[in-house]
Order: sequence, then C-alpha cells, then structure tokens
Amino acid sequence: MARTPETTLNTQAGSTASVADGQYVSDATVHAVPIKQADMDRKNRVREFFDALAPRRAAYRKRSRYYYRQLASHFRFIIPEGKSVLEVGCADGYLLSELKPARGLGIDISPGMIAEAQKAHVDETLEFRVGDAEALTFHETFDFIVLSDLFGTLADIQQVLENLRSACDENTRIVIHFHSMLWEPLLQMAQRVRLKMPSPDSNWISPSDIDNFLTLTGYERIRADRRILLPKYVPILSTVLNRFIAPLPIFNAFCLTNFIVIRKRQEPPEAKLSTAIVIPCRNERGNIRDAVRRLPPFGGAQEIIFVDGHSTDGTVEEIRQVMAENPAKDIKLYVQAGKGKGDAVRLGFAKTQCDILMILDADLTVAPEDLPKFYRAIATNKGEFINGSRLVYPLDDQAMRFLNILGNKFFSVVLSWLTNYRLKDTLCGTKVLRRTDYDKIVANRSYFGDFDPFGDFDLLFGAAKQNFKIVEVPIRYRSRRYGSTNISRFRHGLLLLQMSWFAFRKIKMH
Repeated sequence: MARTPETTLNTQAGSTASVADGQYVSDATVHAVPIKQADMDRKNRVREFFDALAPRRAAYRKRSRYYYRQLASHFRFIIPEGKSVLEVGCADGYLLSELKPARGLGIDISPGMIAEAQKAHVDETLEFRVGDAEALTFHETFDFIVLSDLFGTLADIQQVLENLRSACDENTRIVIHFHSMLWEPLLQMAQRVRLKMPSPDSNWISPSDIDNFLTLTGYERIRADRRILLPKYVPILSTVLNRFIAPLPIFNAFCLTNFIVIRKRQEPPEAKLSTAIVIPCRNERGNIRDAVRRLPPFGGAQEIIFVDGHSTDGTVEEIRQVMAENPAKDIKLYVQAGKGKGDAVRLGFAKTQCDILMILDADLTVAPEDLPKFYRAIATNKGEFINGSRLVYPLDDQAMRFLNILGNKFFSVVLSWLTNYRLKDTLCGTKVLRRTDYDKIVANRSYFGDFDPFGDFDLLFGAAKQNFKIVEVPIRYRSRRYGSTNISRFRHGLLLLQMSWFAFRKIKMH
C-alpha cells in the first residue's frame, strides 16, 4: 500500500491522537466522558461481529456480485474518479477501491476488516485505519465522504455526523447509502439461507430519520435517489427492472437502496439560554437523586422543577433531601392540585421564566445525559419544537412492551397524517420548546381545549397549529430501574384514540 502523510485525528476531549495503519484508538482514550455502558457493549458486539465476518466478506460479495456491481456503479455516477474520498465504515475497502480516488482514506471500527483491506489493496494509493467514527474528528477535508450501510450499526448516528463536519469544507459532499426497511423481512430471510451477507441487529432508519439527523447536525440535503428493484441477476429481467422500471414513480418507492447526497450548512452561533427542566413525578423516589446527579451542565442557567402528583412512596421527602444536599443548584418542588402528567407539566411551565422549557420523565427511561442534544437543537434554531424519538435505536430489554411499540407506531402514523408533519414517535415524554413559543400555544389552547391529560397531544397539536418547525431527536430508550409505569395500555390507548378523533374533526374537517 502506498503511504501518504499520516492524518491527524482529534479526540472529543480536545487532545490529539494519531491513528496509524492498523492501530486502534480505544473509546476510553478518545472520549472526554465515560461512554454509557449500553453503548460500549453495542460497540464491542459490532466490532466482534465484523471481525468474525472479515475473512468471509469477499466470498459473500462474490455470491451477490451483481448487487455490488450495481451499487458501485451508482456510487461512481455520483463520485467522479480522481477525487479525495473518505469512507467511514469501509470494511475490506472494496467500494473505496472501486471509486478510484486520488486520495482515499478508509476507516472502520473492526481491526479484522482493516487487515483484510490492507491485504487486498496493497498496490493501490489507499489508506486504511482502525478507528471509531463516534469519537474521532479530522484535520483534513475531503471532496467526498461515503457512508455506505453504516447507519444501521452505529450507537450514535448524530455524533458521527457532527464529527464529520471537521472533514468537510463548503464543497464537500457526503453520500449516504442505506437499504429500505420495506425490504427487511426479505433480507432477513435471505440471510438465514446464506444468500445475503450477515449483518448485526440494525437501527430502524427511514429517509425521514435521515432528514431529522441532517437538521440536528447542520447539513442540508442536495439530492436523493432510490435504486435496484431486483438485487439478483436474472437475464433481461434484471436490466429491465433496475434500469427502466425502478426510476418510475410508485415503483421507485419499492427500491432496495436509498442514496442521499448532503452538504454542510453554516451554523449560527449557539446562544447561552436559561433552561427549565420540568420533571413530573409520581412514586419515583428511587429515581430522584439520579435525575439531579446525572443532569449535565449546558447552556446558561439551569432550573430543575419537580412537580409531584401526590406520591405515596416518599418521593416528596426525597426531593427535599436532594435540594438540601445541592444548595448550589436551582431546584424547586411543587405539588399539583390536579392530576395527570399534562397538568404537572403546565404547572411547571407556569412557574418559570427561563428561556427554554424541557420535560424529563422521572422514570429516566430517557437519559438526562441526552438533554444537551435537545438544548443544542433549540438553541441553534434547528427547530421550534424538539420532540424525542425512541423508535430509531434498538430498545433496552424490557424498556417497552411489544403492544406498546405497536401502539406508539400506530399513533405516530395517525398524528403524522393529522398534522402533516413527519413524526416517528409522538408519545416520547421528552419535549422541548422556547417559553415564548409555549406562550403562543397557551394563548391558542382554546382551539383544541384542555382535552389531553398526558400533555403530548396538547403540545404537538398546538405546535402544528402554530406552524412551528418540529424536529425529532433520536434517543436510546432505557429500561426503568425503579418503580412501575403509571400508564395503562388499554385504558389510556382508548383515550388516545378519542383524542385523535377529536383532533381529526378540528384539523381535517375545519
């Protein structure tokens, strides 16, 4: 392999680390703060999976040579020869080699894959390095960055896109490739009978999810395309379907592969805004201390507002004890006169004058450590209403029961249709907006009325009525560590249906 000057990669801690060929910089070295154990476990499983697959990858690709040739052909259509190309998740280097770059750098988390890449492309002007894209930033920019079949395996897609901004100038194009989830059952079946290369458990990625990530990380879409209706070669039929039928409307929606080309947007400066974190709680004594301890600093001043819903397990006493132990933190406690989370949230919001209003459920199934993502999204004007989404990353075991998953997806489809917004998870408890925008929702609440005991529909319908830009922040949903849920699947599900029907009459039949 021809050598080029070693690229210097920054760590998230702000120090500098060099990654030489075949050398792996561990997560513990490159992260400024400890990685959540669940994310570290996933990284290790993915790394081990691809290390085991590495010696067999070329053989699997040979079995599906028609598909990979079609894939490489479309990448070459997008990326001309002779450009500088960075491929993140390069595996054994096949695609990077097919692009014939003047400067080619491939990075992969799997040492086994990098070893295969270095062995297979020893005579080419390509570099291959072991590295974790969720921890590295760059001192070099590229004409093109390729992310092919990468998003399905990442623990934090948003972090990777943020890191890649350091490898972009105003002319850099990032090409994202991923397969359609419509094909997932067929792909799983093909994998079982060894017609498809094995893959680890995948994130649930759709084009709308990609758009969300782009908005959150400061990119904009340039173009999008879908390709390949028949990934196996059948004489004449494959050519007809893939070349002539696949580009047509309607048929195009059933294609296997998605391609999105993006570029970096200029970021406005992040304002230092005060934030109120409202934590509704009822019988959550065992989570109170962690809710305060794990909350990271971000933005300007922080105000933590607990609103108790008549707990009987000592939650109020625990909050008062935590307040006494943390005099430097602005912690307040209110006990609601009414009942329900929606009433608690409205009380908490009414008691603060902070610039930004946040909701954090006291069960901590949304990690307090994820709140800076929500803050950055609102502070840099990515959107006017920031909604959490639990249905992108795989869920923790026992985090959400199967019927709850179905219910969440059903109501996401219903509310997306009702509001004409693309919403993947309407019932995630974490929602963020500016106080001035919340005041607009309050001033116009009479249009829908005080009909929502949970607060989710009240805020979402209110935001849609005000034509706010709604952006979803994907988070990894955790299992509850203390207590039991206050949600009744069937009784509350029926109530959500009734509220959806009410909204249908108010929105679609006005």
